[in-house]
Amino acid sequence: MDYTGKKVAVLGLGRSGAAAARLLLDEGATVTVLDSGDPTPRRRTAEVLSTRGAQVVLGGDALLCDQDFDFAVLSPGIDPLVPLARRPVEAGVPLLGEIELAFRSCRCPVVAITGTNGKTTTTGLTASLLNAAGIRAEACGNIGLPFSEVAGRSAALEVAVVEISSFQLETTDAFRPRVAVWTNFSANHLDRYPDIESYRDAKLRIFARQTGEDYAVVNARESLPSLRAKKLTFTAAPSIPADFTFAQDTIQHLGRPVLPISETRLRGPHNAENLMAALAAGLCLGADLQKMLPAARTFTAPPHRCEFVREVDGVIWINDSKSTNLNALEQALRGLCGGAVLIAGGKNKGFDFAPLAKLVSERVHDVVLIGEMRESIARDWAQAVPCHSADSLADAVAQARQLARDGDTVLFSPGTSSFDMFRSYEERGDFFKQLTHQIQPK
Repeated sequence: MDYTGKKVAVLGLGRSGAAAARLLLDEGATVTVLDSGDPTPRRRTAEVLSTRGAQVVLGGDALLCDQDFDFAVLSPGIDPLVPLARRPVEAGVPLLGEIELAFRSCRCPVVAITGTNGKTTTTGLTASLLNAAGIRAEACGNIGLPFSEVAGRSAALEVAVVEISSFQLETTDAFRPRVAVWTNFSANHLDRYPDIESYRDAKLRIFARQTGEDYAVVNARESLPSLRAKKLTFTAAPSIPADFTFAQDTIQHLGRPVLPISETRLRGPHNAENLMAALAAGLCLGADLQKMLPAARTFTAPPHRCEFVREVDGVIWINDSKSTNLNALEQALRGLCGGAVLIAGGKNKGFDFAPLAKLVSERVHDVVLIGEMRESIARDWAQAVPCHSADSLADAVAQARQLARDGDTVLFSPGTSSFDMFRSYEERGDFFKQLTHQIQPK
């Protein structure tokens, strides 16, 4: 899209904001980047964008900038209700999300993937399967690589596979994926949304602009409103009819065996669903099922999701730092075999852990709790399983080391986000792995 002569504000100078600014500059816009946060970590990026012709305003001055813009682009990590985002809206400046901006410039069809859990794995899988089938695809979006960056080179692609969060969907308008994938839904982000219905409504925007020419790949367990797109379904739940099902450890398509999960590097029903969703998305785009299977066999899940770290003194240590909600924690617990110690807890996101008490008591013999929620989780679980409080992640690892028995698994699956103690779940998971590698054999 040609933005020559347009004056555009980009709100936020994280990875997505910087990518949006570069895309706009490439397409002729006059760009002003505004970031009201701590300027120190942004200075280098600001210098690079300035050399390309952007005006960059950091810190408190960003809230004083003239609002004479044709439109503004909101980075996905910024709440639309904060002053930086409210000011252009109050001045009558149209507000686009970074995903919306990238979509308007994208020159290839889009597969968009949302859901509470499984988005990142399914996004990576889908891109890998498509490439194996001879369809040039690149994974981007909430997976780490901004969609705006890929949109700038999308003329060389046949498909952009975009992981998209509820935050990113909030500020979409014309966004219309050729294939929209809904992995699953459960309570999350209740610190951002007033209720679970608002969170769900934000995610449902992925289907809003689809027509009968598009496809929706949805989990058959989910109760969704009527969709205009053609629908393909999947589920690992027994006795629920779907196009893709999972029985006897094998993925099936229309009742015919396709691939035993044991032939892949993925484990558990949740990963079977991720793989089924990716295969279904490939079929929607005309990929040959058999050509996708070699990539399905060799794909390795991203770090921090039920990731094996090491075994020491007969105890297996698992990093599941990407477990930032109850559903992810439940899936990790159901994948345990044998005895276990669970390390859980973190930021208070507005939901309680009581519904998992019975499952926790069945799968683990001790729990070590960290973060803002440690006391409230202990109240929810104390009648079901022994709960131990830790002042830090290092303390939690040390306690788990003492509690674990030969043959046990220590599962680090917080069940909530990291922002009370860490900058991201990646930083949290990396620190857990570092601590685990420091354990000396007895």
